[in-house]
Amino acid sequence: MTNTSALAISAHAVRKSFGDHVALDGVDLTVTEGTIFALLGPNGAGKTTVVKILSTLLKTDAGTATVNGFDVATHPADVRESISLTGQFAAVDEILTGRENLILMARLRRVKDAGQIADDLLARFQLTDAARRRVATYSGGMRRRLDIAMSLIGNPPVIFLDEPTTGLDPQGRIEVWNSIKELAGQGTTVLLTTQYLDEAEQLADRIAILHQGRIIANGTLAELKQLLPPAKVEYVEKQPTLEDVFLAIVGATGTDSDPAMTAASAPTSKEQR
Repeated sequence: MTNTSALAISAHAVRKSFGDHVALDGVDLTVTEGTIFALLGPNGAGKTTVVKILSTLLKTDAGTATVNGFDVATHPADVRESISLTGQFAAVDEILTGRENLILMARLRRVKDAGQIADDLLARFQLTDAARRRVATYSGGMRRRLDIAMSLIGNPPVIFLDEPTTGLDPQGRIEVWNSIKELAGQGTTVLLTTQYLDEAEQLADRIAILHQGRIIANGTLAELKQLLPPAKVEYVEKQPTLEDVFLAIVGATGTDSDPAMTAASAPTSKEQR
């Protein structure tokens, strides 16, 4: 059973409608401090609505929610001081350099030693070499890492990441994944929304599946896998690949050989899949 004294986020029976459209229909979730919690679901499932409610940008129609021990309805200012929110698109100034973006954010948050904090974050997110380049020259993954770095100024204990890798290429996604893992490793609580199954599988300590405004499954990856019966073992005849054909014809050393002789070596055995 989850230790409630270690909960960073909790929501109970949260409901939200927009006109006749029910966005959330009784959502319950809990997130333990220092863990990564993935809210998984297709577009329109209600993921962003959950994040907006927990970050005090929207009010619930019913239900309760707390973040870092503060009720989002009755103590919104305390909640906002405890969190950082990174939206679906990187909120960085392309005219400024990476370092200038970080210093600007530090000054807006009235944090002392803005320059030192910027340098520390640039090093932490492997952006030191690009620190004095304009952000307009950054790749998508670099911009996203800078965006996350900016969200850490002030050391918020809870971070919300709304679809953090949308639009990134595979290398950019891996860069962001590594940054998120590092955050949790240093004690930050991360709630991220995603529609990518592999992202939730790679990152999350716990995963909740949101569908049509309801959480229909919630647990660790191992627990969710137990919801399905074991896969059946099937035996199929393996068909030769183009590589098999090529090697059978020219030989593994690249020298010509008798096709009639080498074709017989092409795989025909049955293998377990």
